[in-house]
Amino acid sequence: MTLIPLISAIVTAPEAMTAPAPAPAMQPRGSYGADRTHHPFAALFAVGLPAALVAAVALSPMIVEDKPTTVTPPWTSITLPKPKPPETQPDPKPQTQPPQTQFTAPPSPIPPIAQDPPEVPPLPPYVPPAGTGTGPSVPLDPPVAPTKPKLVLADIDPRFADAFQPEYPAREQRGGIEGMAKVRVLIGTDGRVKAVELISADSPAFFEATKRRALAKWRFKPATRGGVPEESWKVMTVRFEIKNA
Repeated sequence: MTLIPLISAIVTAPEAMTAPAPAPAMQPRGSYGADRTHHPFAALFAVGLPAALVAAVALSPMIVEDKPTTVTPPWTSITLPKPKPPETQPDPKPQTQPPQTQFTAPPSPIPPIAQDPPEVPPLPPYVPPAGTGTGPSVPLDPPVAPTKPKLVLADIDPRFADAFQPEYPAREQRGGIEGMAKVRVLIGTDGRVKAVELISADSPAFFEATKRRALAKWRFKPATRGGVPEESWKVMTVRFEIKNA
């Protein structure tokens, strides 16, 4: 709140106080202010108070509001130019492809190769001209495949001939039983017997005795083909006879 309205109110106050008052009404005797005497102290107070207020206002320091100041920043503002709108470019013209040149190969002097060769008829047999003295030609026989060498059968090794007779079974010998055993043996490339098969026997004991003897003692010259030993089968017959002493 400023002091101008207050000073205006104080200045106008003495005028109101010093204005001539209307004639007082008749007051009864004995009431306050009924006398006609003046009061100098009241008049002095009414005039001095406004003057004192005016002097106090004049001597009091005035409040002055400072206007806001703008502080200049230490940097320099740079105003960027506004970007220009993109320029419209005309549509590129379609590129035309260069004309292609077709090359034609010159005809080849070599005739093309047939996929299926033509069938050539067989040549007739050669006939020498007449008067050469060679006579008529004779057709040649086709070549003959080489024949396989002949197999040479296995045979008893004479060095072991005495060892071929098996022992006489004791039961058959006591009973005076004679007979024979026919077997089929497999002869290896080393001349030894590798297997024995029964063909016939007058007694099972004759076959067992022959089998044991063949596997243990029999020796052969192995079969050969073109000089190379081969395995082969051979049938052997063994007789069991009781000889008198």
